[in-house]
Amino acid sequence: MDTSLKAFLEGGPADLTDRIAPITPPGVEVRLPFRGGYEHFTATARHRDTPEGRLPVFRWSGRTATPG
Repeated sequence: MDTSLKAFLEGGPADLTDRIAPITPPGVEVRLPFRGGYEHFTATARHRDTPEGRLPVFRWSGRTATPG
């Protein structure tokens, strides 16, 4: 199973149910559209065992709103 382009998302909104997300290389930040904005997650040095394999952990770092 290739897990090199996925991450486990930690923190952020409690109602963010999908905690495994694709990583866009180079994999320093994940920006996830959610409820009219974007949740930002930053890479950590940690990994977590998941049903999809061992994934790097990205920690929530903030939110930006989309214009409108």
